[in-house]
Amino acid sequence: MSDFKGYINPDHISFYRNLHRIIDRITVLTSEQLALNPLSIMTEKSTQTLPYQDLREKIELWSQDLGFQQVGVGDTDVGEHEGHLKRWLEKEFHGSMSYMAAHGDKRSRPAELEPGTLRVISLRMNYLPEGTDPVRILDTSDKAYIARYTMGRDYHKVIRKKLVKLWKEIEKYLNTNALPEFQGRVFTDSAPVLEKALAEKAGLGWVGKNTLLLNRDAGSWFFLGEIFTNIPLPVDEPYGTDHCGTCSACIDVCPTQAIIAPYQLDARRCISYLTIEHKGSIDPALRKGIGNRIFGCDDCQIYCPWNKFAQPTNEPDFSPRHHLDQSGLADLFKWTEAEFLSKTQGSAIRRTGYEGWLRNIAVALGNASYSAEIVSLLEQRRHSASELVQEHIDWALTQQMQKQTPKPVD
Repeated sequence: MSDFKGYINPDHISFYRNLHRIIDRITVLTSEQLALNPLSIMTEKSTQTLPYQDLREKIELWSQDLGFQQVGVGDTDVGEHEGHLKRWLEKEFHGSMSYMAAHGDKRSRPAELEPGTLRVISLRMNYLPEGTDPVRILDTSDKAYIARYTMGRDYHKVIRKKLVKLWKEIEKYLNTNALPEFQGRVFTDSAPVLEKALAEKAGLGWVGKNTLLLNRDAGSWFFLGEIFTNIPLPVDEPYGTDHCGTCSACIDVCPTQAIIAPYQLDARRCISYLTIEHKGSIDPALRKGIGNRIFGCDDCQIYCPWNKFAQPTNEPDFSPRHHLDQSGLADLFKWTEAEFLSKTQGSAIRRTGYEGWLRNIAVALGNASYSAEIVSLLEQRRHSASELVQEHIDWALTQQMQKQTPKPVD
């Protein structure tokens, strides 16, 4: 060692000794950190050496096997969408949906909702039943129009089950490849999540003027689901281009003028809100616009040019049940509460409740062409109806009688 000193400056020896201590300290810290959080010490180099790209490709294959049409991965920054949400809430466009204003910033900041989240895996699945003809139903005033997404089994249950299966495949891969333990949590319209903004970030589409996610190859007739995870997967290119252009079809056709400006929806005027989320009396000024829509509305999708590329679903659970895609208003108005509960079991239609169901159909019957059968049915139901439903029945009867009375000739 004394000979070695002759070749190196003593100051250099002190430097190397200190460096050795630092390396030892880093090794200790690394071990401690790895035990607490495997992500805390992953450098860019170490991340690249782990098979995350291979895992991303496997996720693509597994998601296809589960019936999803597209999957993308994005980070957690939703950009301008957070400010848009806050302005929307400040204007009280959310109506009575108080849950939209709850949870603080968790809705727009995934890592605050699920600590540690680095990536969001976004997926979409088509839901439009094959052979559906929404325009024909809308043009037949005595038929009931029900939003196409509720035709079959509740999508929350269907999508969630598939997302859980996907995550289990991911866990198996992690275990097989001796990768650190990671976490994942699945969502499908079931928690405060800005799913459209996250899907846009993951490259699945862009948020259109009707405030729905649009895809050039698939339109908008699809569900979204997410997996929040701390796996540092490679991210996809965000969908940075808006392809709505000068089109204003969705704005022009909205029956209640709920799309008050491009990319701005006043839910308080939206038929989906009025017939599902809203539990009180429907504003009389909006009732005629509801037409025969008794649960939800699809007009801004039906007339969107991009939906000419939409593909029908191949998921059996989304096929129409109990002929709800072609039922008559009168037949549905005759349902007892027991029938309602039985025939909507496992369906998203349950959300409106039996009272809301009767309220909505009463409005639609008022908008239907005059029929003595409809008048008789309304009068019969009125005797046993709640005060809320009675109010809408009275309105419907007035509308029916006005159609019966010939207009005076000038």
